Amino acid sequence: QVQLVESGGGLVQPGGSLRLSCTASRSIFSGWTMGWYRQAPGKQREFVASITTGGSTNYADAVKGRFTISISRDNAKNTVYLQMNSLKPEDTAVYYCNAKLANLMYWGQGTQVTVSS
Repeated sequence: QVQLVESGGGLVQPGGSLRLSCTASRSIFSGWTMGWYRQAPGKQREFVASITTGGSTNYADAVKGRFTISISRDNAKNTVYLQMNSLKPEDTAVYYCNAKLANLMYWGQGTQVTVSS
C-alpha cells in the first residue's frame, strides 16, 4: 500500500511560518521526486515546489517572490518538508504532498493551512 501522510498544517497569523511534513512509504520514497501542491477554495490545484532524490529543487514562479519557501527531504526518514515563512492570507489552501516517478504519481490526503489574524 502506497501512502503519503502530511502533517504540520494549521492556523497561522500573517507573517508567520509553518513547516509541513510528508512521510512516504519506504517502497516509493527512494528515487522518486517529491513535491508539494496546493489548492485554494474555488481554485485549481497548483504546483508549489519539488525535490529530486539528489536534492535538486524546483519552485513555482507564483510562489518564489511571495513568501520565503524551502523544500527539503530526509531520505533516511522518507520525509519531505516544506518550510514557509512570511505567510499571507492568500496562501490559505489545502497543501498536498506528491510523489512522482515516470508515469506514476501518488497524492497525500492534504493538510489545511489557514493564514488569518
